[in-house]
Amino acid sequence: MHEMSIAMAVVGQVEEAARADGAVAVTSVRLQVGELAGVVPDALTFCFELACAGTVLEGAELVVDSVRARARCEPCSDEWAVGMPPQLCCPVCGEATAELLSGRELRIADVHWDEGPAQRPIREPISEER
Repeated sequence: MHEMSIAMAVVGQVEEAARADGAVAVTSVRLQVGELAGVVPDALTFCFELACAGTVLEGAELVVDSVRARARCEPCSDEWAVGMPPQLCCPVCGEATAELLSGRELRIADVHWDEGPAQRPIREPISEER
């Protein structure tokens, strides 16, 4: 199941960015996943929860936005929804010269985290002894 390796990669990248920015907890991660990316959203959500355990992302919500696959025909410039199974021949002219415009995405679109309290310099207590 490659969803686990995807989830671990997402958690690693988000955790690195969050810690660098001083975050104490990540609350949500939004991914864009193309319908041709070969990712099962429910499996990814399950794996994400496991991959977050013990990290700054523990308890974070995963939001998966599905991106519809679209193609364009170079000869006639028609655009269409590719669908599943993918239809890569132009429905207007029948040419098989489709350019895939979308549907293979797998990207982190948005992350929300809580930053820690503002760091105040720690002062030593004033000694009453002189």
